[in-house]
Amino acid sequence: MERPRIVGILLMGILVWCCMATSANADTKMIYKDSNQPYNVRIKDLMGRMTLEEKIGQMIQIERNVSSPEVMRKYFIGSLLSGGGSEPTPQASPKDWIDMVNEFQKGSLSSRLGIPMIYGIDAVHGHNNVYKATIFPHNIGLGATRDPELVNRIGVVTALEVRATGIHYVFAPCIAVCRDPRWGRCYESYSEDPKIVQDMTEIIPGLQGQIPSSYPKGVPFVGGMESVAACAKHYIGDGGTTKGINENNTVIDNKGLLSIHMPGYVSSIRKGVATVMISYSSLNGVKMHANYEMVTNFLKKNLRFKGFVISDWEGIDRITSPPHANYTYSIEASVNAGLDMIMLPYNYTEFIDGLTYLVKNNFVPMSRIDDAVKRILLVKFTMGLFENPLADEKIVEQLGCEAHRELAREAVRKSLVLLKNGKSADAPLLPLPKKASNILVAGSHADNLGYQCGGWTIKWMGFSGNNLTTGTTILTAIKNTVEPTTKVVYNENPDAEFVKSGGFSYAIVVVGEHPYAETKGDNLNLTIPEPGPSTITNVCGTVKCVVVVVSGRPVVIQPYVASIEALVAAWLPGSEGQGVADVLFGDFGFTGKLSFTWFKTVDQLPMHVGDPHYDPLFPLGFGLTTQPAKAQ
Repeated sequence: MERPRIVGILLMGILVWCCMATSANADTKMIYKDSNQPYNVRIKDLMGRMTLEEKIGQMIQIERNVSSPEVMRKYFIGSLLSGGGSEPTPQASPKDWIDMVNEFQKGSLSSRLGIPMIYGIDAVHGHNNVYKATIFPHNIGLGATRDPELVNRIGVVTALEVRATGIHYVFAPCIAVCRDPRWGRCYESYSEDPKIVQDMTEIIPGLQGQIPSSYPKGVPFVGGMESVAACAKHYIGDGGTTKGINENNTVIDNKGLLSIHMPGYVSSIRKGVATVMISYSSLNGVKMHANYEMVTNFLKKNLRFKGFVISDWEGIDRITSPPHANYTYSIEASVNAGLDMIMLPYNYTEFIDGLTYLVKNNFVPMSRIDDAVKRILLVKFTMGLFENPLADEKIVEQLGCEAHRELAREAVRKSLVLLKNGKSADAPLLPLPKKASNILVAGSHADNLGYQCGGWTIKWMGFSGNNLTTGTTILTAIKNTVEPTTKVVYNENPDAEFVKSGGFSYAIVVVGEHPYAETKGDNLNLTIPEPGPSTITNVCGTVKCVVVVVSGRPVVIQPYVASIEALVAAWLPGSEGQGVADVLFGDFGFTGKLSFTWFKTVDQLPMHVGDPHYDPLFPLGFGLTTQPAKAQ
């Protein structure tokens, strides 16, 4: 009788052990890590394993300088970013960037579930935060090219340079429709014309990879390790605020909103854009960061956008006035409005505590948290981050390489708009002769790489001088282009006597705005700062001159036009000033067309085609052309 009982106990023990082993095996089989499984299966499996704390962590984006591998692991942080000018070290190399990003990523991978983080940066005209990167013309110049295929190629190159530093997410493109040049972000807009902006969303398949024709509408697409996740911004109406005041109120009816500010988003979503950033501004008095109707009902439900919605920098703080006055309310209003990832970028423990409280007390439903996290995970799976979380050094040589600089130079050539050429059509000044005894180059912007790149270059507000990145100034480009026998005299701000006594064949005057970004660029008078006007007066009153205006928007130029022989809008051309000389001296012809109306006086603003008072100095679409000198 004893033996059967012992056998039974043994059999029962074996059965229990088998069940435990099977259960343990099921637990260790992480379906979400299986790249052969569909995304929705992987997301469902991962979501089922996540705690509230881990889900909230995924919804957070913080600045790199308040983070560490331990912070990433402990708080399950979903995303990091570099703000304007935020870099691992001054003049950091691609390897410095890769090492930094990978260290943070290793912190994320060491967390309980090992969910990789996504690293974002403002690559808005090339990889503009990074030393020695190729800096392309700002969007206002690209709009003047009318060339979506060129913009697509710029997207491909920008993605390569971003990936060369180990980063996989860019806060670009800005698809704002700037309706008033007094706005400090107008240069981030391709045009005041929504059709041009819509055409230029072709940069998205450049950044993210070409979306397959059968791909489902609204689902994010990022094609491979040489592409990056893009971000259409700033949703919506950021370029339509009253008097162009940044972060202010856009007053517009539904028809105007849909016809002017919405088309770029429709196209972006159709092209698989991974993320959408919300605007600081208000729409008819409602802060966009708290606008449920436009974020959840329209963007997510009506337009069927399946990627994630991200706030702007401290955007939820600014729901209240003053900012951060009632942070718990700001968290509740923004998350319930439909924002999925919050760019804090510093106060992450306050946000975690606040959102945890709101969820546990039913002010924010769990379904809203789950929606946000599913969207974030979908983008991460689409990007291949779970399979390839760490960056390598395979393409570091892509940063600022010669082929990319040649593309930027082409973009500069095509972006220049010729506004005047000679006292009459029969006597053009351009193209300039390369061979002359003595020529004058003047102006504050002729030999200043920082000025010609503008804001959002190395630093948030840009910089002055030639020592913070690499490129070719317009002065150097002129010297590279003229005949060796031509003497080039550079005087930044010559007086009239100097010009008279110089015996110059002609002069090139390069003046314009100083770098700025966002609110600091808001400007109600739009005059060229001194000594620009004095330089124009001193030079152009004495010798034949071409004035090249380096600016982020149309500026006051009417008082000087009569004395100027030829006038060129160069916008903010970026690092490759050689493209300016290419066209001035006739190696290529002028082809650019104004993507913005050029006003006579600021009193006319805002002013657009179709307005009864439309009386511009140069209308939208204006641009004289020239033939290459060799074809003449």
